[in-house]
This record gives sequence, structure tokens and C-alpha cells, in this order.
Amino acid sequence: MMLYHWFDASVARHGTRAALEVGGECFTYRQLADMAESLAARIRQEFEIVPRRIGLLADRNLLAYVGYLAIQRLGVSVVPLNPAFPQARTQHMLTASETGLVLADPKLAAPPLDGVRLLVVDPALVQEEPAAPLPPLIDEPDSEAYLLFTSGSTGRPKGVPIRQGNVSAFLAAVQDRYGLAPGARCSQCFDLTFDLSVFDLFAVWAAGATLVVPSRNDLLRPVRFIADNALTHWFSVPSAITRAQASGRLLPDSMPSLRQSLFCGEPLTWQQARAWKTATPQSTLINLYGPTELTISCSDFALPADPDEWPTTPNGVLPIGLPYPALEYAVLDDSGNPVPDGELCVRGPQRFDGYLDPEANHGRFHPTPAAVSAPAVPRDYWYRTGDRVTTRDGILIFLGRADQQVKINGYRVELGEIEAALRSLSGVADAVVVAVPEAADALGLYAVCLAPDGEPTQLRAELVRSLPGYMVPRRVLTVSRLPSNANGKVDRPAVSDLVRTALERPAVTIGPTASARRR
Repeated sequence: MMLYHWFDASVARHGTRAALEVGGECFTYRQLADMAESLAARIRQEFEIVPRRIGLLADRNLLAYVGYLAIQRLGVSVVPLNPAFPQARTQHMLTASETGLVLADPKLAAPPLDGVRLLVVDPALVQEEPAAPLPPLIDEPDSEAYLLFTSGSTGRPKGVPIRQGNVSAFLAAVQDRYGLAPGARCSQCFDLTFDLSVFDLFAVWAAGATLVVPSRNDLLRPVRFIADNALTHWFSVPSAITRAQASGRLLPDSMPSLRQSLFCGEPLTWQQARAWKTATPQSTLINLYGPTELTISCSDFALPADPDEWPTTPNGVLPIGLPYPALEYAVLDDSGNPVPDGELCVRGPQRFDGYLDPEANHGRFHPTPAAVSAPAVPRDYWYRTGDRVTTRDGILIFLGRADQQVKINGYRVELGEIEAALRSLSGVADAVVVAVPEAADALGLYAVCLAPDGEPTQLRAELVRSLPGYMVPRRVLTVSRLPSNANGKVDRPAVSDLVRTALERPAVTIGPTASARRR
């Protein structure tokens, strides 16, 4: 089925039930469908040819959800755009995706770009759009459902197109898995540029449940938001637990309405899970796992009700369970040979066909595609997740990344992309970015630049203009020489040590040739 068909089936069964609560208003399935159909009809009327990809620039308001549904109703692909991203990044996404039209909230500044048409839609007027007939939506599982951009090691975001068939396979896998049903009240924490938002929207709507949208401020106070709105289902990155702990609100039994607590996007630690379980003892905690390329999530592990029965792992990170039944997995070495501890590789109906730029497929599949630039990678090829795992007691244990990719607040970040951005700045000969563990299981990004005459404050300010906030290093240090190992390669552990030393004192000298200045 198409994404819209999953929603439309609930409209037929649960038309008068609440589908969405946003901005203090509640909308039924029938109301939401009428608004989506009307907006879709307006797009068809105003544009002779509907582009195959439509951008969506909206914040946490009615337009974001009606716009997403309207684009799906037209049977074309949605390219979510984040209003908080720098315009240069948004422009790159629009250019790379050849997006022909952008639906935009009038309060948000849409980046000007030749060849991209703009349709400004006032969220307050969405409900007043006149109804108009639309042709039936044809089921085309090989058509593109959405296109997201993830951090790329070359310095450019990588486009990840996901087919309707990929999403339909995912929704079929999770339909009865997490207790979603009419009457359930579910959080919508993820930005639309984050693929986990597709779970928020369509897994919830396919079940006839209610999607409850927190404001930006509500996201900083999850315990209060859950309690005030009597949520039954919570889905977020584990960092939300850390923020709740820091606020002092994660108290015993402080969220009695919760029945399911799902976490994904970054490793879930034993300490985080125990703190959340204490605050919501009636809730089942589930650790989900899955890269964007495998369509939202591809495995899970439900923690036993008794924390004393939780498995221990070498790194204190909870298991990721096993892939969904329709998926196959293998643990392989770099040559594609099975090993006890190695890289997790997955194939099956949720695996995407390859990146928007086919050159990015190189090194991401087993076996390597014979024609790397081919439009689609053969479906029996394994996708290499880049995550190291081992098997214990029949479940997968996450051991860490096989490359330089990290998770910051749930977002995938390629350290190489930040390094490339730094190297593009005047006076920077080279740069290394490291993720340093900080308090409460969080990672902090820090940059060390080979720029003896560079001003750290200015370098960081320039990054703010080109990178999303979660990718901007907390501090920038400048040195006259980067640490290297015996092979002449940059010694990343030594760079991390340099950062830690610099953070301990306002100004330090590291050895006779490398000095660090602190922002």
C-alpha cells in the first residue's frame, strides 16, 4: 500500500476519532483527510504538472501534517525541510533532489532558488480550503515516498530515497508490535527531517490512534508534557531521558499514563533505561534500532519488566534485539565473511535501493555493486550499517561504530562532514573533529584545527552559518601541528586527549609544537 492508503483506511474506520492534537486544537481523521485532499487539489489546480518531489517547509503546526498528507495523496515524494537549518544547506538539498515545488509556511523564509516554485500556505487557512475531487491514488510500491538527507563524509549531505514499498513493509512489521490502537495517545517528538517522524505519523495513524504534538518548549519538559496530556506512548531519542534527569523532574511514578516507551536514534544505556523505568513503572521499555537506509527501524529489544533481569553488556548499552521477521541479517567482516563480532548487514523489503547520488553506494553494500553508478542496487545485496555487533543469548549486542559516524541528540553525524566544512574556511589547513564523552552519557563535539593564526571564536561562528546546530562543535581549538601516529596518520585518540586537557584549563600548551587556544 501507499503511505496515504494506510492513513485513509483509518479515516474509513475511525473518521470521528481524534487523529491529531496540535497547537491546542484537535482534529478528527475525517477533518484531517478533508484538509489534505483540499490542499492536494489546490496544488493540482495551480500547477499544470505536479513535480515528482515537493519540499515541505513548516514547523510544528497544522500545515506540517496536512502538507505531508497532501503530498502523499498526490502520489509524489515529500522532501521535508527544517526551518532551523542554514539556508545554504536547504538550497543544497533542493538542488540535489531536483525538487520542483516547496510548500511553505508564510512565517518561514524559504530559500530562493531558480527553478523551484513556491506555494505559501497559511496554516490558519488550511481548514478553509474548498473541497475538490481528486483522481484515485494508484498503488505504486516502487514509487518514492520521501527523500531525506543524512550527514555525508564527503562534506555533502547524502540523499536517501525511500520507496513506498519500503515504508509499507515497515508498517506491516510494526502494526501490532507496540500496542498502538484506537484510544492510544502518542507523542510526536521527531522533526520531519528525521526518519523516525514517519513512525510518529503513519504507524500511529495506521492504528487509528491520536498523535499529540509537543511544542519546542514541551520537548524540553517531557515528563510534564506526558503527564499533562495523559500520553500512553512515548517515542524519542534516549537523550530525552538525560534532559529529564537534568531538570530534576524524572521522579518515581511521575508518568502513570504511559504504557509503551520507545527509544531509538542513539544507543540506550542501562542507566538511562533504569531512570525512565523508575519514573514510569507501568510502561514497557523498548530499544529500537535502524538506520535511515533500512526504513525507520529494523529491530527492537523489549526490556523485561524487572530491571534485575535486564542483560548486561560490555559497554553498558542495551541490546538491539533481532531484526523484524521479514528481514535477514548477517554479521560480516570487511571482506563479507561471517564472523562472531563484526559489522551488522541487513537485507529485505525495508532496505533502500541506493543513494540519490549513486557514487555514494560505493562501500555501503556486500558485495560491492558491479556498476556503482547504477540507479538501483540489487535487492539481494546486504546493506552495511557501519555498526559493530555480536550475538549473545540469541540477540544482537551493539558494540559501537565501525567508522567515524556518531549520534548527537539522535541525529546521525559524520565527523568528516564537519571536518570538510572547517577545511573550507580561510586559514584552516586541516581539521579533526572528535566526539568526547561528557556527563550523563552524552557526547560533545569538539574541533581541533591546523590553523596557527586562526581565531577559534570566528571559526565556530562561520560554522554556525553553514551547519545545523547539532553539528556545530561546542569548542574549536587551533594548533600549529596535529598529533600523528608512527604511520604519519592523524592520531585521533591523541586529539581527544588534547581536547580533554584544553577543557581542564583555560589555556594550555600541548608539547613543544602544538598549542591549543580555547574558545
